[in-house]
Amino acid sequence: MITDRLIEKIIEMQNPTCVGLDTLFDYLPDEMKAGVKDFDGAAERIVDFNKKIVDNVRDIVPSVKVQIAYYEMYGVAGMKAYEETLKYCAEKGLVVIADAKRNDIGSTASCYAKTFLGETQVNDNAFRPFPADYVTVNGYLGTDGIAPFVEQCEKNDKGIFVLVKTSNPSSGELQNLLLDNGKPVYEYMGDLVEKWGESTIGKYGYSAVGAVVGATHPTEAARLRETMPHTFFLIPGYGAQGGNAEMLKSCFKADGLGGVVNNSRGVLCAYKKNGGTYFEAARNACIAMQKDLSSVIGKMGR
Repeated sequence: MITDRLIEKIIEMQNPTCVGLDTLFDYLPDEMKAGVKDFDGAAERIVDFNKKIVDNVRDIVPSVKVQIAYYEMYGVAGMKAYEETLKYCAEKGLVVIADAKRNDIGSTASCYAKTFLGETQVNDNAFRPFPADYVTVNGYLGTDGIAPFVEQCEKNDKGIFVLVKTSNPSSGELQNLLLDNGKPVYEYMGDLVEKWGESTIGKYGYSAVGAVVGATHPTEAARLRETMPHTFFLIPGYGAQGGNAEMLKSCFKADGLGGVVNNSRGVLCAYKKNGGTYFEAARNACIAMQKDLSSVIGKMGR
């Protein structure tokens, strides 16, 4: 099961880090940007940048998250770069999370699910459009917007991460509203996620239906960890968004497992702060992050 494999890689590397390949053309070193005049050129250089990052971190981090918006802004060329990045990460043995936050119902949700987790049929042939191990989804349309994704998870051994308590400062405007029974909206969403994942629980006790829980809201995260024992967390907000290791400790159980922590700009742009080549700086940033997280979480899988 996909979440079992992610957990095993985390235990093997003693590192719950997910590198976010949210790659803007502007993040690239000046020499890589030189002479580029159109989307095709920008997309090509972004892929080169991503591949070099992956080559230098794949032995120390278990997973990557590739945010689709950073590629869509370069048009068709950008989407080709997105596809190439996903495939390259998979070839190098990383667990790949497509960060697309899809959300719809019925047949449209089914199409989104097939896009990232399944296959599209063309006459007698089937193709995987943007293949990933997980995709992020917005569950606020309810069960009929999630069911097609769970179906693909069961069929193809894939996973999803459902937005529950996001890391942005204004998330509380909706997610912290209290329902008539006194329960906040984010906690009710967490209850739904636990239910949606019941059919996909693996040997480590976690399902293929995970939750996005921001590091910047430790009190809410602690409550969700308590009420969502079978849900694995994707944890954004570390680093540039203000989250630190101590804040996200509550996302993990006593055995050091329970989540994977995303870091995007802190890895991609580390060279701008620390000097050196961008790929060496990215590796060093991942090593520093692993040490930081381990100092708080402890041994993973103990």
